[in-house]
Amino acid sequence: MSGALCGLWVDEAGRVHTALESLDGGRETRIETLRPFAWLRAGEFPAGEGVRVDALAGEGFFGELAQAEDLPCFEAWLAAAKAAGAKALDVIRPLESQFLLQTRRRLFADLPFARLRRCQIDIETGSADGGFSDAARPEDRVLAIGLRCGGENRFLVLEAEDDAAEKALLERFNATLAELDPDTLEGHNLFKFDLDYLRQRAKRHKLPCAWGRFGQRAKFRNSRLKVAERWVDFPRCDLPGRTVIDTYLLVQLHDITARELTGYGLKEVALYFGVTSEEDARTYLAGDGIATAFRSDRERFLAYLGDDLRETAGVADLLLPTYFEQVKSFPILLQEATLRGNTGKIDLLFLEHYYHARQACPVPPEVAPFEGGYTRSFQEGVYRHVLHFDVASLYPSLLLLLGRNPRNDSLGVFIPLLRSLREYRLRYKQLARSAPAAEERAEAQARQASFKILINSFYGYLGFSGARFGDGELAAEVTRRGRELLQGLIEAFAAEGCTILEADTDGIYLSSEKHYAAPEALLAKVAAILPAGIELEHDGSYEAMWCYKAKNYALRDGERVVLKGSALRSRGIEPFLKKLTGHLIRHLLGLEAESPRSRLEELRRQIAARELPVTELAKTETLSMNPDAYERLIAEGGKPRRAAAEAALRLARRPRMGERVSYYLVPKSKGRTADWARARPVTEWDPARPETAYDPEAYLEKLDEWVERHGALFGLSPPAGMQGELF
Repeated sequence: MSGALCGLWVDEAGRVHTALESLDGGRETRIETLRPFAWLRAGEFPAGEGVRVDALAGEGFFGELAQAEDLPCFEAWLAAAKAAGAKALDVIRPLESQFLLQTRRRLFADLPFARLRRCQIDIETGSADGGFSDAARPEDRVLAIGLRCGGENRFLVLEAEDDAAEKALLERFNATLAELDPDTLEGHNLFKFDLDYLRQRAKRHKLPCAWGRFGQRAKFRNSRLKVAERWVDFPRCDLPGRTVIDTYLLVQLHDITARELTGYGLKEVALYFGVTSEEDARTYLAGDGIATAFRSDRERFLAYLGDDLRETAGVADLLLPTYFEQVKSFPILLQEATLRGNTGKIDLLFLEHYYHARQACPVPPEVAPFEGGYTRSFQEGVYRHVLHFDVASLYPSLLLLLGRNPRNDSLGVFIPLLRSLREYRLRYKQLARSAPAAEERAEAQARQASFKILINSFYGYLGFSGARFGDGELAAEVTRRGRELLQGLIEAFAAEGCTILEADTDGIYLSSEKHYAAPEALLAKVAAILPAGIELEHDGSYEAMWCYKAKNYALRDGERVVLKGSALRSRGIEPFLKKLTGHLIRHLLGLEAESPRSRLEELRRQIAARELPVTELAKTETLSMNPDAYERLIAEGGKPRRAAAEAALRLARRPRMGERVSYYLVPKSKGRTADWARARPVTEWDPARPETAYDPEAYLEKLDEWVERHGALFGLSPPAGMQGELF
């Protein structure tokens, strides 16, 4: 019996190369067959050599299915159709997804995460001038390649600092990767730095990037990923039969909802996730000290490289399982799962049903704007004895209660699929609590978390214009019922003597000294108003809550502070102001006895004397445009000019769109008063060079603005006309 499918690649001839888990845990390769297909509008284009076109049942824009004997026939037919002006064609890409959909197979099905063959990679590089290493410079080079597989490190180290030794190092890397034969290659900032650097050096030495399975080379192309409201550009690398996992991107996707990280560097992320604690004896090296340690302290250099590998593995341990479990549900490659939004994944689930039922498919409908969930802030200030109640999976539960499929779902897939996924989730949720082995519980937890994300995405899918089976009217009906339900709960809690603090879509924060010690009793009273199938849960108790403004608040959970809302944890806030706000919040929540007054006074003194390090003052922003494109825009008279973009133009290695740039402001001068004209990258600051000094007045003004917003909270207000002084 065949083992789990662990790798998949369709070659140019249409042969499907698969890697299967063997009985001894190894990987066996096989070649299978793909019969590529496409949906098309009835009468759009006739059959061709090796391609048959069949009519589909039901109503739908794509009323025919073209299916080919092999890929060359399919590509020739597709080219002919496009040349003839045919536009109403729909082809699933990549072809690996076609194969999975067609055969109803899934990657890693029934394979525990612990049996996934994972390899972490990190490289260290050196430069001839001691600055940032640039792969395009002949004299810069790779110093070492670290690989971690199965928890064991392998260090491939440059034996001499010359071209011949670097070529030999890259050849050893190719051979070692083939020997290890991992399913995944994981790294932090792997696309933008490690793999791209290795690619450029391999090209210089006329070596193949032989990193894929089945004897295949790596394939590179420019790509972009949407992370919340911004785009991230990166040079994507695909390894046939393997998965490239960039934890730098996974961390950003994770932070869309958490919004707690101020930066995405490996060291900071490892501390945030607890992979490394501040008490751990982690080896740290400054960027300009890595090459020096390579030459003079090899033990320390390798310890630093080993810690980078360990932290990468630890971060991936936490973030990768959700995507690993997703590919057991979707006909999709693991790498695609990490880089593709939920709408495309859900579409594939529906299309699988429609393909096998030979049912006509719709095009995505236009979805008109509709009113969202109920959101309201009821109070301002600090409240004690805070309880949070949450309606479990509100929108999916309402969808199941309504029992209506989207209007263009002629096969009626939506509700049955949602119901079965919910049943799967509940089953694994129970196993996460009751399974006898810790490994089983962890696996079940990852699966139930993955199903939860998927189930909650079904509602968002309905209201998205790009969703093939979207239905704005059904989505609007769900939100209407959700608003009514939440308003009913607010009234019920208020009737029990609770002070309502904040309500947002499916959850309510309230203050109640009476019910604080027994929230389940309060829950039982209020939950009685809910219809069958809708469950209210007690989601947390907090000693205190600071209600700042709508959707922005701070919660005290023991000694920990939980921040919600961009106003309190914006990544664009300068570090000195962020720390000052943190001090204020801890003071308001009863965790810090001393008010921020003394710290405020000390900050004013340090800034005026230019004693505060520039890193405390620097603003960090994400680039919304590539610096080269921004430079062309400005040269052509375009606006507006942006401080972060101007600072990026001054960097030796220009960052890409989506990367973060830290900058500070130098003093005003004639013709240089706007922030963009005074912005300098932090790397330019040198306390020994007066011309790089920061502008104290600019940062004292920022302190004044902070006091204007928050001073009244601790008895401090600025008198009119007094700028730059302690009030």
